[in-house]
Parts: sequence; C-alpha cells; structure tokens
Amino acid sequence: MNLSPNGLLAGGPRSPKFISMLEGAHLLVVDDDTRTRELLRRFLAEQGYRVATAADTTEAEAQLAALAFDLVVLDVMLPGEDGISFTKRLRSAKRDVPIVLLTARGETADRISGLASGADDYLPKPFEPEELVLRIRAILRRAPPPSEAPEAVDFGGFRFDIAREQLTRGTSQIKLTSAETSLLKVLASSANAPVSREELLRRSRLSGNVRTVDVTVTRLRPKIEEDPRNPRFLQTVRGAGYLLRTD
Repeated sequence: MNLSPNGLLAGGPRSPKFISMLEGAHLLVVDDDTRTRELLRRFLAEQGYRVATAADTTEAEAQLAALAFDLVVLDVMLPGEDGISFTKRLRSAKRDVPIVLLTARGETADRISGLASGADDYLPKPFEPEELVLRIRAILRRAPPPSEAPEAVDFGGFRFDIAREQLTRGTSQIKLTSAETSLLKVLASSANAPVSREELLRRSRLSGNVRTVDVTVTRLRPKIEEDPRNPRFLQTVRGAGYLLRTD
C-alpha cells in the first residue's frame, strides 16, 4: 500500500487481504493528513472494521464524546495538541479506550514516552498496513467481546424489528421499500455508530454504487423524520457515513 511522499506507510505491492478477527469493531483514526486518513480508513474498512476519522484532537474528542469506539489509531504529530498529550488527558479522565500511536519518531525514548502516556501500542513510520491490523487484532483480542446486535431498536415513536425487518409506530406498520428496509437493517444492527457508505453498500441488498446509499437515505428520512432536512435519527456523520441514533 503506497502512501504519499511523507512515507507514512511502507511501499510495495498490496499484500493479500487480511480478515479482521473482530469484524465490525469500531475504530477512530486521527491524523491531520487528509490522504493518510482516507487511505487508512479505506484499508481498515476493507478488513471489516467500522471506521470514523478526525483531523485533530478537537474533532477526536467530539467523536469520542458522541460515540463508542473499540480502539483509536492516533498520530503523534498533530496541529495543536499532540497525540501523546491527548493520550495523557484521556487517561487522566479515566477514558480507557485502547490507543495505538503512529509516529515518525522511532527512537527508543520516544517509544517509551508514548507507552508511558497510556497508549497500548506504538508503531513507528513507515509501516506496513498489515502490521497495523495485526497490532489492532492483538489489542482487541484482549478486550471484552463485542455485544451481540439487538433484536430490535427504538427511536422516537418507532420500533424496528431487525429479524422481521419491520418498522412500526405504535400498532401501525410503516411501509418501506426493499432498499429502505435493507439499509435500515444495517444501520439498526450498528445503532449509534456510524457506518460508511461503502459498508452500507456491502452489507445491504442495495446494488450500484455509494450514490445508491445516499438516494435511499434521502427517500427513507421522510418516513421517520419530522424534519428530513434536519434529521434527528438518521444522521449524516461527516467523513464517516450515516448512523441511526436511538433513544
């Protein structure tokens, strides 16, 4: 996986696809380089992870406050607050989300400083993306297993039965198209966590490209939102996709 002249990832041809041991784990990638963020997001999503991104610690803190993450991939060299300071602050606030630090500083003293800040692992650049996946696997293997998907989710006055693929409001069933039902099923299975357009397309019965996902969301919102232009439940998460927010 080649990445920019910055040499953040090692070069060379792509290795065979790694399959994540904990498919569906929710990761947050924090890096100020737009191309790096996107390449890491795409690569990790290909391994079965759900991936959100942030450009700095301010964005990262907002995401961590709003959503539950299983692990954070955090660049050390960030504008404003650096990754090590952010890690120390999270740990002092008793935030125990696992953290993998990424940095161009590969000296022993820097690695010790990173781990001493409370990080779970420290990966110097350049690195093979497969090595990052292996380190993520090792950390998640030690974490408690993810909870099973709910049988149904409630939001507003609605209830979506995932197994039956039925949306109801009180005693009334809401009529959905096959595409809308399929999309809502994926979002409900990952309620309160963003799901990328690519993952929605892969896990649903939708055909076409990611534009199909956007069109289906646009058609679904008027059926569940009081104000589709200012959605309360089916929300767009910038840089991450869509999420279904429950009560």
